[in-house]
Amino acid sequence: MNIELFREYCLAKKGVTEEFPFDETTLVFKVMGKMFALTGLDRLPFSVNLKCDPDRAIELREYHNEITPGYHMSKIHWNTVNFSGTLATDMLYELIDHSYNLVVSGLTKKLRQELENL
Repeated sequence: MNIELFREYCLAKKGVTEEFPFDETTLVFKVMGKMFALTGLDRLPFSVNLKCDPDRAIELREYHNEITPGYHMSKIHWNTVNFSGTLATDMLYELIDHSYNLVVSGLTKKLRQELENL
């Protein structure tokens, strides 16, 4: 998956915005103002930081060389996923969905209701 497909997939999700809050090369995707994915536009190979359930994060890292502890992030809650590696596209989509859903589940009731009404 390339960065254009990644970007399109993220932006197609309900309530998602893209921003550059840190610098001009770190692209961040947020749902209702909460970050669920980020990537460095200047990083090669193309990789993405995605939020992950802590137990699942450890399991994924053990089985996939393309998944490592989150680069410059909490190593407990974030993974860095190499999108230029051998992971199947379906798995990449599932990891993005997992990150998005984790963040949505942590939103306040008010924000979840706003999201539902979009």
